[in-house]
Amino acid sequence: MTSAPQTEQRKTPRYEVSAFVDCTGSEVYLRHKVINVSIGGVCIQCDAAEEIGTEVELLIHFPDINVSVPLRGQVVWANRSHPVDMGIRFVNLDDKKQETLRQYLQKAQQASAA
Repeated sequence: MTSAPQTEQRKTPRYEVSAFVDCTGSEVYLRHKVINVSIGGVCIQCDAAEEIGTEVELLIHFPDINVSVPLRGQVVWANRSHPVDMGIRFVNLDDKKQETLRQYLQKAQQASAA
């Protein structure tokens, strides 16, 4: 596996949050832990990672603000050794979903600064 050039990684800040995700690709993952999230994508812990390039449907649950956001994504990296996790880049993110994510991330940033 080759890694992405450094300039492609971390285009937006990532935040560790109290959230979980339901993910549907070739497998269905329910209530899996969100490791971190940004405006550009999400890293989730899972039982078995999808193949890189797989398109997935996500439903990210943010219990702190009682909001669930449905999103589409594409797996961009996968760590198959324990603990298994994968990085998913959001695709076709509309303005409303982007604003909901932005609001949540702003609250997460304020909470971590406190």
